[in-house]
Amino acid sequence: MMQDHPQQTLLALVQQARLARKVVPGQQIKLDLEAAYRIQATLGEGQELRGYKLGLLSPAKQAQMGITTPIYGRIYAKMLLHSPVSLSQYIQPRFEPELAVILKQDIPPTASPVMALQAIEAAYLGIDLLDSIWEGYRFSIAEVVTDNASGGGFLRGTQPLHLPIEGTLRLFVNDSPVAEGSLTALGSIEEHLAWLAHQVNGLAAGHIIYLGSPVAALPAIPATVTVHGPAGTQMTVVFEQ
Repeated sequence: MMQDHPQQTLLALVQQARLARKVVPGQQIKLDLEAAYRIQATLGEGQELRGYKLGLLSPAKQAQMGITTPIYGRIYAKMLLHSPVSLSQYIQPRFEPELAVILKQDIPPTASPVMALQAIEAAYLGIDLLDSIWEGYRFSIAEVVTDNASGGGFLRGTQPLHLPIEGTLRLFVNDSPVAEGSLTALGSIEEHLAWLAHQVNGLAAGHIIYLGSPVAALPAIPATVTVHGPAGTQMTVVFEQ
């Protein structure tokens, strides 16, 4: 049970904003990350956990937010989507192309990066449909963590990618190129997985982990969105109003 008043205040704020599907001003309440993750976990109680998402992978973004590690959010069963996707259920959706991996075996909290790499069953193209209660996506690090790292919905392609994954992700909206970025910007997949396993007391076989994006998120609009990845892989999702 949360006894600390700032934690209770922020928990109630996120709950109410999500329920009402409304934006609220950020930069209001200051908490440490440990408290923020406790709120994140509380907000997801009773839901089926299916995996995690990573965010703020680049040192530049981390420095901007005053941290030295990535952040993570939880992926619940109801967040795994299939095309077509209705945008009307979200508050201020944005989408970004990502990579996702599915685990074939558990990764214990003490796992090395080599062990984490061996636990990967397959990698896929993905789309992270971000959503945030914080107005204009302006928030403190604690605020974005409490709001589940802006987790909205997640989509996955069907073509497995071969490890190691190199190349570029390209995002097309209605067949027009709108963004691209090198996958080297994501850093070491195995190191990120080992770090995440340590943070959450282990990852389980079957978990899906979204690994972040090499490009900035774009406002989501009704459109046909296609992600092109290495070796001719691609996935297409229709977003509706």
